[in-house]
Amino acid sequence: MESNRTMRSLTPLLFFFVILEAAVTSTAAGGGQWTLLQHSIGVSAMHMQLLHTDRVIVFDRTDFGPSNLSLPAGHCRNDPSELALSVDCTAHSAEYDVAANTFRPLTVLTDTWCSSGIVDGNGTLVQTGGYNDGERAARTYRPCYDYGCDWAETPQALAVMRWYATNHILPDGRAIVVGGRQQLSYEFYPKTNPSAVGTFALRFLQETGDDVENNLYPFVHLNIDGNLFIYANNRSILFDYKKNAVVRTYPSMPGGDPRNYPSSGSSVLLPLKPSSTEAEVLICGGAPKGSYAQALQGKSFLPALDTCGRIKITDEAPSWSMEKMPVPRIMGDMVLLPTGEVLIINGAAAGTAGWEHAREPVLTPVIYRPENPPGARFEVLSPAATPRLYHSTAVLLRDGRVLVGGSNPHMNYSFSGVEFPTELSLEAFSPPYLSAGNSALRPQIVAPPSPIQLSYGRRFSLQFTVGKISDSGVRVTMLAPPFATHSFSMNQRLLVLESNLAAGDGGARQVVVEAPASEVLAPSGYYMVYVVNGGVPSEGVWVHIQ
Repeated sequence: MESNRTMRSLTPLLFFFVILEAAVTSTAAGGGQWTLLQHSIGVSAMHMQLLHTDRVIVFDRTDFGPSNLSLPAGHCRNDPSELALSVDCTAHSAEYDVAANTFRPLTVLTDTWCSSGIVDGNGTLVQTGGYNDGERAARTYRPCYDYGCDWAETPQALAVMRWYATNHILPDGRAIVVGGRQQLSYEFYPKTNPSAVGTFALRFLQETGDDVENNLYPFVHLNIDGNLFIYANNRSILFDYKKNAVVRTYPSMPGGDPRNYPSSGSSVLLPLKPSSTEAEVLICGGAPKGSYAQALQGKSFLPALDTCGRIKITDEAPSWSMEKMPVPRIMGDMVLLPTGEVLIINGAAAGTAGWEHAREPVLTPVIYRPENPPGARFEVLSPAATPRLYHSTAVLLRDGRVLVGGSNPHMNYSFSGVEFPTELSLEAFSPPYLSAGNSALRPQIVAPPSPIQLSYGRRFSLQFTVGKISDSGVRVTMLAPPFATHSFSMNQRLLVLESNLAAGDGGARQVVVEAPASEVLAPSGYYMVYVVNGGVPSEGVWVHIQ
């Protein structure tokens, strides 16, 4: 696309970069607006995580060959076990500063290909596994407000290799790492003590395996009772990780088609209401049985699934409710919005995940409104101009936009001679709630200053200004920024908080809010809190709960 896509050598003195021309913005019928933020950040966004510094950590893998982003002068990665370049002076990770629209290179030492992660209670990105010399590594990125932060690595931190695994933050602050290629087990990071058992067998992963491993990157959600909902292939369980016991086996999703990698659908835990007595999971898209085998031959790309399954995992007798999406989708990303709606974005309408295995990019995002009645939940939004296929990602930003990046359906970086070139750009999608017509309804939080320190079950107040209060009233939502990769956003969680609108001072309104009651509902860490007025959210403020 751009000349900088073919650029292999960057000026060493440019330690971080900024786009010089005005951002390109486009709007089309259907609602929402696309803005091109960066033509190239030099690294394809296979993995993305927003941190409480309002910076997004982006990385791909080290064995693609040289990237289009140089490390600072004199810095190179020397790795005799590397499969591409033993000496590599280019970056395979970057930090994107949202407010400044700038980026800078970061250094990962071991291969992060198809890895996983969480953010811990202190706001540190904890990232595990990968390929080759990275398969047992743990990497941490402790955010700071200057530009001196970088990755730290422990090469043999995991008990076994974890490739295509899923991580989830637990109420006690540890991460659980579930599954992965050739791993029918789970483990914890960090271990409680050095002599602790390394891995725990999970028979469910053995039962859901098939000839193409449609149980990779299992969907894992923390239920309100402290157990884990785990979905793999076309089946799901409620799992007590403390006792290594299956608490409940859920019905198989109707149709029996696989929904996990490489038949990559996506999943979210729907917003938790103030009462916190019910929890629902939504799973959308995927590929029919046999799709991967057909695509592997390169001749037939079967239509992706066009259905979503929704299940109330807290019911005594849970069952799946099936809905049809406006368009079939594989490799879509599901993003919880501050309003409690779900954005489904990126992906393709045919084929599966994997190298060159998908066709028919789906350019139109879709909004799913879980509180609407069946048949009135989906809305098709403005199309993108850039296909986002395998290895694309999307994360919510604090200002309500969605950052979109990545797409590299190739073994290496490929910028020409292929149907879908490697994509190094970053875009922002602004949902319809950010349209100019909603400006009078958009609240602005003015106090207290961010980050706000919260305690479980304690009340806090937010002061905000707004043009007018909607007839449908005001509510407050609290959202954990997730780790996004391979069509699943790990640890994504939104809570609707108990709140009461009160009188304010000096023209400002005030809402009194009750923090979540426990670590089971909201594990310790940083969250974004929003005032939502008639379906229009404020810009979020960071809170830290512990």
